[in-house]
Amino acid sequence: MHRFDLDRIGAGLPVAAARDEIERAALSGACVITAPPGTGKTTFVPPLVANLAAQRGGGRVLLTQPRRVAVRAAARRIAELDGADGGEPRDANGVNDTRATNGTRAEVGGPVGFTVRGERRVGPDTRLEVLTPGVLLRRLVADPELHGVDAVILDEVHERSVDGDLLLGLLAEVRALRGDLVLIAMSATLDAAGIAALLGDGAQDPAPIVEVPSPLHPLRVGYAPFDGARLDERGVTRAYLAHLADVAATAQADEGCDALVFVPGAREVDEVVRLLRDGAGSWARTRAGAAGSFGRAGDGPGSRGPGADRGAPRDRQSPPRIDVLPLHGRIPAREQDRAVRGRGSGDPPRIVVSTSLAESSLTVPGVRLVIDSGLSREVRRDRGRDMTGLVTVSASRASAEQRAGRAARQGPGRAVRVYSPTDFARMPAAAAPEIASADLTDAALLLAAWGTPGGAGLALPTPPPTVSMEVAVEVLRSLELVDGSGRITSLGERVVRLPVGAREARALLAGAQQLGDVELVGGIVAAISDDHRESGADLASLLRELRSGRAPGADRWRREARRLAGIARTEMAGATTGAATHRAAAAPGAVVALSRPEWIARRTGEHSRSYLFASGTRAALPEGSGLIGSEWIAVREVQRASGRSADGTGAVIRLAAHLDVDDALLLGGPLLTSDRAARVEAGRVRMREERRIGAILLSSAPVAATPEDVGPALAAHLRERGLSALDWSETANSLRSRLALLHREFGEPWPAMDDESLTERLDVWLGPDLARLRPDGSLRGIDTAAALRRLLPWPEAARFDELAPERLTVPSGSSARIDYPDATADPTAAPVVAVKLQEVFGLAETPRIARGRVPILFHLLSPARRPLAVTDDLSSFWNGPYQQVRREMRGRYPKHPWPEDPWAAEATARTTRAAKR
Repeated sequence: MHRFDLDRIGAGLPVAAARDEIERAALSGACVITAPPGTGKTTFVPPLVANLAAQRGGGRVLLTQPRRVAVRAAARRIAELDGADGGEPRDANGVNDTRATNGTRAEVGGPVGFTVRGERRVGPDTRLEVLTPGVLLRRLVADPELHGVDAVILDEVHERSVDGDLLLGLLAEVRALRGDLVLIAMSATLDAAGIAALLGDGAQDPAPIVEVPSPLHPLRVGYAPFDGARLDERGVTRAYLAHLADVAATAQADEGCDALVFVPGAREVDEVVRLLRDGAGSWARTRAGAAGSFGRAGDGPGSRGPGADRGAPRDRQSPPRIDVLPLHGRIPAREQDRAVRGRGSGDPPRIVVSTSLAESSLTVPGVRLVIDSGLSREVRRDRGRDMTGLVTVSASRASAEQRAGRAARQGPGRAVRVYSPTDFARMPAAAAPEIASADLTDAALLLAAWGTPGGAGLALPTPPPTVSMEVAVEVLRSLELVDGSGRITSLGERVVRLPVGAREARALLAGAQQLGDVELVGGIVAAISDDHRESGADLASLLRELRSGRAPGADRWRREARRLAGIARTEMAGATTGAATHRAAAAPGAVVALSRPEWIARRTGEHSRSYLFASGTRAALPEGSGLIGSEWIAVREVQRASGRSADGTGAVIRLAAHLDVDDALLLGGPLLTSDRAARVEAGRVRMREERRIGAILLSSAPVAATPEDVGPALAAHLRERGLSALDWSETANSLRSRLALLHREFGEPWPAMDDESLTERLDVWLGPDLARLRPDGSLRGIDTAAALRRLLPWPEAARFDELAPERLTVPSGSSARIDYPDATADPTAAPVVAVKLQEVFGLAETPRIARGRVPILFHLLSPARRPLAVTDDLSSFWNGPYQQVRREMRGRYPKHPWPEDPWAAEATARTTRAAKR
């Protein structure tokens, strides 16, 4: 059984110094290893664990890497170091050479193998297999116990991808079944305590943590901000990319070493590579030595450590040749490998332009200079529009520090941030976990296959957002991959095993069955599942370009199309398929609709670019699109946008296909509804029969309302328009105000009377009256006061009139109405009694209601019932302000009593003469 030579593999790697501690932690069954990028954890720890596994019986060790390029790079690097004959060779710059000393390369597929989507290189002697999280998740679904596997190592856990988080949760459950399975999480920066608790037995008994320090060489940090905008509505501006290329070329010419340039996405990589290749020679001749203009080493804020020795002056007129290499997931594997391999002796300096995959998931050897755009591509979800996609945003400060640190892992280095120190300070501290904003459709299907629909009961680093998970499960229902309770269906069990996303896999299987042409369907799914674009968003046009070989990525598309066609052919073996001859032209739209039925869309008007989706959102085709004029389309990709391009919808369609109306009705079948829609006119219900695909109206015709229509329609009308549509009599308003005061003073069980609360309980107090209304009945015929009385709490209601009486008896013997404050107005207002002043002579204590909690506010009136005074303290009024009122009023109203002593006067509602009779 093969044993890895750890002394040779770990030579010069900081992580090798922690070998004994890592072995002890691994033997405990689960552990967390934190080590900065470049310390060698990916290279050294997996062979170490594989040797430990060999001692226990020889099962395979699995190592996950977050991206395919990192998988291949890690597997080849370990294989080369393990297969080298003698000491580890190094090039003229001191960088580990990737070639063995005999000039050959160690092959993967022996002791070290790898598996990525569409490529698998393992053999019977493979001891260590490197793979992506997605591949391992599907393997877990097929084999939950991971037979033949002794250990799983999850690398770069700090990236917090959805697949990475799911693996942590699922593998923690597997360890509960298999106590012999070793589980290790590794990361550059990580919430180590939280992951340790998840892998162990909670916070009280966490898995051990091994922290590997890294000797960071001197790092000089400078800034080269751009005067214009880095981003606009289309993404990264061309002007900023030109500035970024200029900074990179000038800095590399000044330093004369290998450089790593970080940009957010593949398109930006390709553009900066083009700019550098087109202008690198002139930049090197004219700008060498001018780095101080954009933050030379040691000059700017954030500079750390002394400047490196720049060596003897170079010939500025004859700069050395420079290799400019792209590094992202869309380029062929051989180009990826070229970028991540170290520079050999005699090779020219290199500028590697990369996405964030070089940030931590793999090391580019020999780099002493980093140029950082400070931008990254992250998943964002627009819940209002039901859109999820990658958007360009500012990177986090943690990300910026990791990028800069790449320059000082193997010696003194320099980092140039192509933004300002203020921009750096404004960056978020760390990126949010992907599960917080991603489309969770694939995750929801996997969780259903695992037996934990929606993730219920599964311990995850971050629980999935409830709303996002509910949306994902609803999508799976529409695709017929889960049933009404969220459990996986037989079709879902087939789909979850396929090495492609849930939507694409469903479209592949259903499309192959319905169209009968696996090559045709495989080509369409390959086009929509990768990052292929057509300026007019026309999928049919894109397919023609790919088939002709003129479109970028055509070779990659052909390989993927063949792979998917083979999968479909295997899955459909023996199944009955449809005929493809008359459907070929309509196939792109049909396949897209099978993958996203909720994005079947119909034009909003003749000659319009705007479309209404079945999901309810709207988006516009690009101007000049070949799809303009199509009544129906099936949409694959949408991007948020503004201005003229979005035609007022807020989004632009980036990929779609024409859809026949018959296919729209057929493929949108799960979303097809026939409902009776109600509206209320003049208080009466009017009905229409409406057929829809989701939000898209197909037809509408008037029909007679039935008694069953009336109650729900009027209740919906009241919830939409408000309770003012009811007939609020004086009695109803008084009752509502009295109840509102008791709720204010006592709370429950006295009910709240504000509009929101009454609307929430509409069915309780108004439901019976709505149910009794005939189709020709009206809201105005409902006795609102009687309806409100249904909310009176029993037995407390027996004291209602005592606690909140309608009227108050005053000393004159009269009964005055109590005006309670409006339930929708000032909640602190007092109940009011308006009464003639003469009727309350001698009343010393102000009356109170609600068990003495609330004083009555008296509006004391003149004989003409005009207000004379407002008070809730009658005693103070008689002893003070009354005398001023008496002087002013007795001449104006001489027929009414205005005694000098109101305490001794008899209260009366009559004139002086009438009182003497």
